[in-house]
Amino acid sequence: MAGGWAKDGAVSEQIEASIGDELARLKARRQPVGESFTHCAECEEPIPEARRKAVPGVKLCVDCVSERDARVQQRGGINRRASKDSQLK
Repeated sequence: MAGGWAKDGAVSEQIEASIGDELARLKARRQPVGESFTHCAECEEPIPEARRKAVPGVKLCVDCVSERDARVQQRGGINRRASKDSQLK
C-alpha cells in the first residue's frame, strides 16, 4: 500500500512504532508506592478501603485524581517520522 519511495508495509510499521512508543511511555509513568493514605492528600476526604486495596500506595481520592488528570494537556499530534500529511498541518 505504500507509494513513492516507501517500501511495502511502511505505513503499518509507522503505526506499530507509534503504538509501541506510547505503550512504553505509559509503562514508564510513576506508580504510587508505599503505604496507602486513609485520607486524601489534597481534600482530606476518606479514601475507601476498596480503593486502598486496589491501588497500593494511593494518596488521592478518585475525585482529586480525576480533576488532576483533566488538567493534564494532551500531547501534540506531531508525527515524528515526518510523513507528508504531518508536514501539511
